[in-house]
Amino acid sequence: MTAERKYDVILWGATGFTGQLVASYLARQYGTDGTRLRWAMAGRNQQKLTQVRDSLLPTPSESAQIPLLQGDSDDLDSLKALAKQTRVICTTVGPYAKYGEKLVAACVEEGTHYCDLTGEPQFIRRMIDAHHDQAQANKVRITHCCGFDSIPSDIGTLLVQEEMHKRHNTYCEEVKYYAGPSSGGFSGGTIASMMVLLEEAKDKKVRRILGDPYGLNPKDSPRGPDGSDQMNVRWDADLQRWTAPFVMASINTRIVRRTNALLGFKYGQDFRYSEVMSLPKGWRGWWMGQTVSLGMLGFTAVSSIKPLRKLLQATILPAPGQGPSPEAQEKGYFTTYLLGKAKEHRLYGFIRGERDPGYGSTAIMLAESAICLAKDQAKLPQQYGILTPATAMGHPLIERLRAAGFTLEVNESFRAR
Repeated sequence: MTAERKYDVILWGATGFTGQLVASYLARQYGTDGTRLRWAMAGRNQQKLTQVRDSLLPTPSESAQIPLLQGDSDDLDSLKALAKQTRVICTTVGPYAKYGEKLVAACVEEGTHYCDLTGEPQFIRRMIDAHHDQAQANKVRITHCCGFDSIPSDIGTLLVQEEMHKRHNTYCEEVKYYAGPSSGGFSGGTIASMMVLLEEAKDKKVRRILGDPYGLNPKDSPRGPDGSDQMNVRWDADLQRWTAPFVMASINTRIVRRTNALLGFKYGQDFRYSEVMSLPKGWRGWWMGQTVSLGMLGFTAVSSIKPLRKLLQATILPAPGQGPSPEAQEKGYFTTYLLGKAKEHRLYGFIRGERDPGYGSTAIMLAESAICLAKDQAKLPQQYGILTPATAMGHPLIERLRAAGFTLEVNESFRAR
């Protein structure tokens, strides 16, 4: 990457629901005059960009110093013009399978680091196949899944694995992720991404990627023992609780397994990783699990039928640009438990965010990922290509998230909180 660029970070998609949250966080935490962070907002519509900028701080004059840049997701030249001005492009423009491919290509070509919020395995697979080798050659970090999917999973597993090695000189043979109590909502952008994924799943090649537990690993790399994600209610003997399917497992598990592969199978070729929802003991937990399982199956079945999918979008589901209220985001939170097992040894990871997981916390995680890629390069792992949060950033990101108010810790015993 060129040593001097005009900006540290360009936020692409600042007028969208999540983009506005990221912009607000950057303005409040890092200022607008460029002394702590040289950043700009970019999008297609100048008028909307100006309106968002004017709303970020109590008075428009406070945010007026933020530069506004224009581009078009369908115009590669305009995206390259943006990429060559900055160290990092941070993008919230999804569905990424529909709007993200040219931006990745622009960043790889211009030697610009990149981070996003995608949870779309088929998009990531296409980016791996199209750009991984060139991104490595250009020493570019293209980092997908820098929000609730999949930072708690990927960074949490890294933290547990390295703590196990530090304490017991071995790595975990298995890590189990439990999604604990949380409060939050969905935005129209997330729903739109889910609908695009369901539409693309008509293609057999896409269905094969979605169904493959190692679908994001380098081709021809060794396959481990993991099978399909849990899709029913089960009693977990380790946690002594009922568990149910976790909606983000289909992307998070693939990211963690890709991390292991990119690290040269540091966790071991027989490493096992799984994700589920943690539920209470007793009949209440079992019944909650049945509700979750049937609800997920029902929603997927209905959404897979085009007329019913359109009806849901028109009547029930939030539209793009809509999402949880500021009050709901402030009251939201998430908790994540991880269990690492290595022979007779057990370690328990705990991660908590004090904002709604999909938006309040995700906006902070994405913003700090972008800043980490831009400002912490001397401390980052020497990995390049189509990466994961753990392989691109690792411990420097852990430090930034802790400073931003997240709890990330590892204990000798399980503590339900």
